[in-house]
Amino acid sequence: MRATTLIKITIFLIKIALLIYPSKASGIQEFIVSPSNQEQQAPDIHNGLVVWQELVDGDWDIYAADIYDDQSSYVFSVAVFTDDQTNPAVFGDIVVWQDYVETDWGIYGLDLFAPDNTFVVADYEYDQTNPAIYGNIVTWQDNYYGDWDIYIADISDQNAPVETLATPFEDDQQKPVIYQNTIAWEHAGGGDIDVYGTDITNTSDLQTFIIGGFDINQQSPAIFGTTVVWADNFFADMDIFKADVQEPARPIESVVSSITAAQSNPDIDGHIIVWQDNRYGDWDIVAYNITTQKEFFITNNSADQINPAISGNFVVFQDNSSGIWNIHAAILDEPIAAECLSIPAGDTNNDCKVDMTDFVAIAASWLQCDLQPQTACWE
Repeated sequence: MRATTLIKITIFLIKIALLIYPSKASGIQEFIVSPSNQEQQAPDIHNGLVVWQELVDGDWDIYAADIYDDQSSYVFSVAVFTDDQTNPAVFGDIVVWQDYVETDWGIYGLDLFAPDNTFVVADYEYDQTNPAIYGNIVTWQDNYYGDWDIYIADISDQNAPVETLATPFEDDQQKPVIYQNTIAWEHAGGGDIDVYGTDITNTSDLQTFIIGGFDINQQSPAIFGTTVVWADNFFADMDIFKADVQEPARPIESVVSSITAAQSNPDIDGHIIVWQDNRYGDWDIVAYNITTQKEFFITNNSADQINPAISGNFVVFQDNSSGIWNIHAAILDEPIAAECLSIPAGDTNNDCKVDMTDFVAIAASWLQCDLQPQTACWE
């Protein structure tokens, strides 16, 4: 159970949050990645390389665009085969996706430095879906044993990936995400969905830990560094939570957004969290700067924007303002994406500035001394 102190703090934060309705941040540059009259969905991005699935001639294919320079997207195909290729993920020059081959889904990949060499990550009887990638490690969900489990594979040798079962548990484990040596996923058990993690540093001794596991649903995790974010219905609608898992046995949890509306599908990169948010009756993309502790809108219009992904100052998402889903991108300007290079002396709340909030905190404990004996305090 959450500690009573956390609940009290959270309720206070909710009361404050309900008074704050940020407008779209000024200076955000938004553009269509690849204008098309075909449906485009499920974007991902890493270092300016965007991937997505696009409905072409009746089936889904994987496309990519380099948007790193001057918004001039260089668009190219990644996987254009018979049947469907969906749910792409990208890291560096490697793109992975789920591919419907013959009668079931498998996980495939492509090294963009070797564009003629599509390789198999995992393709067995039953389904392998929802891939994610970091470095040379790919993770996905697999129902080989009759329920969904999480697997990982080292693809250093793309011709012979080395697989490991990461979640040998009952019930379903789904939607894995990965950062360095940590994976997180949804765990279905006991009537609700929880968020778990595993340290995969030593594949012969995997260390699993719980991140958010309470008698309500925690869904759609994302991870960067030691921070895991997810959607949580602790307050009766989906809100955005985060936890620092630097000490996996004692994750430090906090609320990111708890507006009375649904917030879901979060992603995180560095100190910026993004998610889709329907507080105004349609889906918009909203962000939170962990460093400045400020929330801001990336999109705020009458159309729907969903499924955001972030890398650096780029955010990509689905947008249906043209009547079909296209992939849009936004560039976050410097003030709203500000980061902290070092914490100044006197900064009591770690927001990278010393202001009246810090003064009040210092003043509240002014002349407090816990030395024993007390006579030593002022000598």
